[in-house]
Amino acid sequence: VQLVQSGGGSVQSGGSLRLSCMMTGATINRYCMGWFRHGHERVGVAVGDNKGHTNYADSVKGRFTLSQDNAKNTFYLEMSSLRPEDTAIYYCAVYGPPPYSGAGGYCPPSYSTADYPYWGQGTQVTVST
Repeated sequence: VQLVQSGGGSVQSGGSLRLSCMMTGATINRYCMGWFRHGHERVGVAVGDNKGHTNYADSVKGRFTLSQDNAKNTFYLEMSSLRPEDTAIYYCAVYGPPPYSGAGGYCPPSYSTADYPYWGQGTQVTVST
């Protein structure tokens, strides 16, 4: 499994950006996914299970949206109303259900970086005042 990120860049406060994370080597709709950002530490901002449910950190709730396009095997982080404190390197990550659970196995959303064996390369997001 490999994850390739795109998007990001620099924007003024209040602006919007979209990050993309394309998966190769596996089918995305079997996997749980997450977006993390690294300032002083790597923390989750948006996570989703493999049934279409999402969860957001309080700091981004109402401003960020995690979505996926199964046909493109890609998931996204739509970011709006960006603030300077959103400045960080952003990483996408995925993990799958237990191997014994079969094709329909479930993986719950997780904010724990330890749950994710597969990571994108990271992309810088800079928000200026």
